[in-house]
Amino acid sequence: MRLQESSEMYLETIYVLSKKNAVVRSIDVADYMGYSKPSISRAVSLLKKNGYVVMNEDSSLSLTEIGKKTAEKIYERHNVLMQFLKGLGIDEQTADEDACKMEHVISDKTLAAIKKFVTEK
Repeated sequence: MRLQESSEMYLETIYVLSKKNAVVRSIDVADYMGYSKPSISRAVSLLKKNGYVVMNEDSSLSLTEIGKKTAEKIYERHNVLMQFLKGLGIDEQTADEDACKMEHVISDKTLAAIKKFVTEK
């Protein structure tokens, strides 16, 4: 099942935060993304309902196996696209912002071609 762009963004954020911190809470996601706590609560509920995230007894968030696998794929798409855009001479901030938009709509076939191009360069 393909997630909506907003769900992918929340999932990727939880993944990124979990790489930096041992514990990730909804408030951490809200702060990182600049969204309100109610928005995060709604998104986390949807991610839990669809089996991507679990809320632990201490109210921290953990990715399920499928959640982690999906988040890693999203994160890789972002990094490949960012590397590609920076290789074109785009500044880091713009490359990051554009990669964030592109990662949600790019096909696997196109991403594979870009990844091949970037790694062979």
